[in-house]
Amino acid sequence: MNSELLHTTLKENFGFEKFRPNQETIINTILSGQDTLAIMPTGGGKSICFQLPALILPGITIVISPLIALMKDQVDSLKTNGISACYINSTQSSQEQQYYIDNLKSNHFKLVYIAPESLSYLDVAFNELNISLIAIDEAHCISSWGHDFRPAYTNLGYLKSRFPSTPVLALTATADKATRTDIIKQLKLKNPKTFIASFDRKNLSLEVRPALDRVKQIIDFIEKKPNESGIVYCLSRKTTEELADKLRKNGIVAKAYHAGLDNETRAKTQDQFINDDCQVVCATIAFGMGIDKSNVRWVIHYNLPKNIEGYYQEIGRAGRDGLPAETVMFESYADVIQLQKFASEGLNSDIQLAKLDRMKQYADAVSCRRKILLSYFGELVTENCGNCDICKNPPTFFDGTILAQKALSAIVRLKESEPLAVIVDFLRGSKNAYIYEKNYQTLKTYGIGDDVSWYDWNQYLIQLINLGYCEIAFHQHNKILLTPFAKKVLFEGEKVKLTTVVKKIIDKNEIKEAKAKPAKNSLFEILRKLRYEIAKDEEVPAYVIFSDAALRQMEIVRPMSEEEFLTIDGVGKAKLEKYGTEFIDAIIYYEKVKNENSKKKKEGNTYKATLELYQDGISVEEIAERRKLGVPTIISHLAKLYSDGNDIDLSPFISDEEVKLLHKAQIELEYPTALKPYFDHFEEKLSYDKIRLGLAIVERNK
Repeated sequence: MNSELLHTTLKENFGFEKFRPNQETIINTILSGQDTLAIMPTGGGKSICFQLPALILPGITIVISPLIALMKDQVDSLKTNGISACYINSTQSSQEQQYYIDNLKSNHFKLVYIAPESLSYLDVAFNELNISLIAIDEAHCISSWGHDFRPAYTNLGYLKSRFPSTPVLALTATADKATRTDIIKQLKLKNPKTFIASFDRKNLSLEVRPALDRVKQIIDFIEKKPNESGIVYCLSRKTTEELADKLRKNGIVAKAYHAGLDNETRAKTQDQFINDDCQVVCATIAFGMGIDKSNVRWVIHYNLPKNIEGYYQEIGRAGRDGLPAETVMFESYADVIQLQKFASEGLNSDIQLAKLDRMKQYADAVSCRRKILLSYFGELVTENCGNCDICKNPPTFFDGTILAQKALSAIVRLKESEPLAVIVDFLRGSKNAYIYEKNYQTLKTYGIGDDVSWYDWNQYLIQLINLGYCEIAFHQHNKILLTPFAKKVLFEGEKVKLTTVVKKIIDKNEIKEAKAKPAKNSLFEILRKLRYEIAKDEEVPAYVIFSDAALRQMEIVRPMSEEEFLTIDGVGKAKLEKYGTEFIDAIIYYEKVKNENSKKKKEGNTYKATLELYQDGISVEEIAERRKLGVPTIISHLAKLYSDGNDIDLSPFISDEEVKLLHKAQIELEYPTALKPYFDHFEEKLSYDKIRLGLAIVERNK
């Protein structure tokens, strides 16, 4: 597809000058008719990958989406950009559903959002619809290997059979290797092209804290962030309600959200959060997948998450606009016990328990947390991030190259076929039944690490996994596999730094310092309030109008014309026409007031300098010379300073009799504002300097 056409479509309809990584290539793959699997982190721009092709393709794009709230949000955003879209779900009457189906048949909509459970509504109409693209969002829900399996998704495989020539795009923010393979199999994708965008969300800071006084820690954290939206994820429904109540008692606008609440309460809470009427939502994981709110500034995990996929998806709901956002996770032993119980009772219990172990290893890590997350999703990086608690307060390292070589060699000897515990037994030279059954005691490196305790070897191997030298294959009975990085250690002499195995101790009162907040009268705050008012009038979320990132860019660029306003990311033709005038006027007014205040401040400073010199006994002539100003200007300063109440003796410049004559003339001349009428009245016998000073005395003595 012509690149110029794609960029023009992107700018005119979505307001962006350039594509994010992988977007253009994915779009071209779809337009060529090929099935596609796109793994892109939350906030990475998944929606554009099917929304833009929908505008170019001749027929309709069907978007399978798991949550009703997400559909409404996406459709609101599309309409704001002037794009025809609708959704069909169980909240609508049969008449409403039929209305949208009839309009789809007439090609009045380019996109239709629908839940997998509601696809039956379109069954009868399928033969009459010209379907150009099928997009399946949150595609990890189809896989029982994943973290959010939904039975309704397993029926979606029939779509490829029914529409064999229609390209299918499967999208998800979090999927490990096993889940990716399962998605392709379950959806029956034909030779799909797979794109894995970088999972690196550099704007998210990562922090893990011990769960000591966590309610107090959370309150302290939130109080330092007025007007900033955030989510606190909790393990139980009861905890969400108790925590929300405690936050409210401390003056924080907070609400609970969980599946046990009625639909009306959940919908109201979600709307209030989306529309910036509620600062904090304390929620179970039932909250968030349908939230497209771009200005969530922080996410807290009150409890340890079940797995890294879920954790990464949940923290990904912060900072979707690309601006800095904070994430904090609390860890406690009680959480681990509870989660182990849940996992052992669920589907694929062995896998879910192993993934929980991996989550615990992440929490206990002593190396860069971002590197751990990225390596989990198969993205290997060498540099530390500098934006996690470990990087900011690094532990003491030692040369662990020999230990690493022993461990990685053991994995090779065991043909990458055993889980972590067996590798440790092999290194330690254990004489248990499993080792002897497999004849591992006969291998060359058996017992090479018998001088290191079982616990320490376990921790060192976890560090090596976290560093990206090996990985856990959850779908292959938790085998430990080597990554390409391992070759550098085994054959190329790369050094490995490990940390001594010690119990991690963190001061329970250690709280992050608050970041500088925008001033109440800053341009960003003014534009944010304007956005809020417009959003209220239009009954859409504030970020649908403009994202925080767009407002920040406006604050920096200060666009004062339509041409300049169009250069802001997120401003297309439709938004320029709808909102351009109000935002441009607000910026112009802000600049005007700012310049006036600056002028007043400058004047205030210059008056102050004159006052200090005059009070030091310096003559008017000498003040004028020192300040490189005219004598009349210094006289005007003295007049203003006297009028403002400063203690200045003006008698050397004008007599009491002259002041009385001036007052009489003021009445006779009917209070002129200019000085010339006075000058003419006295037939030029009273100087302008005397008139200016005399009027100041008259004004102050009234």
